[in-house]
Amino acid sequence: MRHVLPGTQASRGMALGRARLVQPSRYAVDTRPLAEEEIGPELERLHSALDTARQELHELRGKLHGALAREVNEFIDAHSLLLDDAELLRGLDDLVRIGHYRAGAALKKQRDKLAAVFEAMDDPYLRSRKEDIDQVIARVVSALQRQTTAEERKLAARVGEILVADTIAPADMAQLAGNGLLGVVASSGSAYSHSAILARSLGLPMLVGARDALSLLHDDDLILLDAERGEAIVHPTAQDLARYRAWQREAAAEGRRLATLANAPTRTRDGVAIRLLANAETAADVALARTRGADGVGLYRTEFLFLRHKGLPSEDEQFIAYRDLVLGMGGLPVTIRTLDLGADKADAAGLVLRGEDNPALGVRGVRLSLRYPAVFTTQIRAILRAACYGPVRVLVPMVTQPDELIAVRTLFKLARQDLKRDSIDLPEKLPLGAMIEVPAAAINVRALLEHADFLAIGTNDLAQYVLAADRGNDALDNIYTPLQPALLRLLSHVIGAGRRAGKSVSLCGEIGGDVNFTAMLLALGLNEFSMHPSQLLLVRDRLATLDHATLRGHATRLLRAFTHEQVAALLAQLGE
Repeated sequence: MRHVLPGTQASRGMALGRARLVQPSRYAVDTRPLAEEEIGPELERLHSALDTARQELHELRGKLHGALAREVNEFIDAHSLLLDDAELLRGLDDLVRIGHYRAGAALKKQRDKLAAVFEAMDDPYLRSRKEDIDQVIARVVSALQRQTTAEERKLAARVGEILVADTIAPADMAQLAGNGLLGVVASSGSAYSHSAILARSLGLPMLVGARDALSLLHDDDLILLDAERGEAIVHPTAQDLARYRAWQREAAAEGRRLATLANAPTRTRDGVAIRLLANAETAADVALARTRGADGVGLYRTEFLFLRHKGLPSEDEQFIAYRDLVLGMGGLPVTIRTLDLGADKADAAGLVLRGEDNPALGVRGVRLSLRYPAVFTTQIRAILRAACYGPVRVLVPMVTQPDELIAVRTLFKLARQDLKRDSIDLPEKLPLGAMIEVPAAAINVRALLEHADFLAIGTNDLAQYVLAADRGNDALDNIYTPLQPALLRLLSHVIGAGRRAGKSVSLCGEIGGDVNFTAMLLALGLNEFSMHPSQLLLVRDRLATLDHATLRGHATRLLRAFTHEQVAALLAQLGE
């Protein structure tokens, strides 16, 4: 019987496929106690599943490169550590050996025990790590209970699968995306989570907040996932399927139409020129940015060089990567962001501080770079050398106060002097910018503009710091939204300050490439967007439908709003 399951759009699109359920906290378990002679074989079965889970994570880490590696390797490392956690393993063995629990029942009991510990913690960041427990246990259970037949696997490969889960780890999504995954339906999660962002970059339709998904759906149910409407249709009718086929035809035609915009100028309906830049970190990103007609690279992430190495990357390794970036953009401007690591990323170089009570507010970005001046100087020398091959700007992340920019300028000056002594050609000028993602930097932006040549707003971190809300926590969806008046006022303040100082301001956070927020950002005065290159044509197309003068004329009304609902209503009134 046809049934419609509502949810929240996390990544647009439609897909038709078979349901594949993952239920880390609800899986059926055999509760019969083990006989004495069954204990040894059951322990072997449990340890074999743990070894399989470890091997899967190890193999996955080796397969991922570029943007996917950056997004998911920290989660893979965290899950690998959990699989080797002495308390988890000892508890499982004791439950089997002493409590006579079967492996599945032991996993569920240990999961429930550890989840309760995390839920009782005061720190919201640590509470959120309960998801890691769920995802690790789910992986082991999957290894333990794989009972699908060869015919079922052939069918799934032929028809394709839609994953149905409480949540999905970025590592699992990256792995499944290359093996026929068509879409995701999650009973919890947020449209701003890492997994949702990854789904958008992979082009996978995704719903979150589909509360009854795990209780109403069954393995191999045929599902029409309609993330355009925010619903999943179980056992779709012929009429539903006809609508899906029509969407496929329209999507193909829209793709062909958008492709014609690759070399078109970026202008609003009333002729105002807007700059569209690309966020990048791989050669593929750079190539796509050129193909889609980007005006340059607005954010080049350098930390991937550190995340993929066991030790520190050398000056020459960094130089080659930055040089190839500059050459790849063929004379268009490139913005290289200095190292942006912190305790929330699992770097292989051993730079980040472990055990920080609150890593989101700890030694991150420029704070970490200035803590290791020798390492930072190596990166600076590589950037200076690469800047001889084309126009380069340098962006400093996690800036809080002017003295950090002053210190960075000093290190650049010293590195320049050393390179000149070695008779290395250097550019005459290298603009230095500040990334605005700390509320203090946004509020005191005029002081930073005394020392910064340009600004780039990182709305992902700025929003969660301003709102004191984790973007991946679905319980805070009513708080974490880019339409919050406090955030809009800060954005307007930063953009206006840059304009009055005659210095460019770009926005490189997630909302920069989201057409749902393009009108709002135009109204606030933004004229330089930076985004994943896959979004460039969509934003260029959206801008062509918007009247810049009209939107700017309503900026005061937007900034006077008291709630995000009022902001949304005003944008709707404007027809946006």
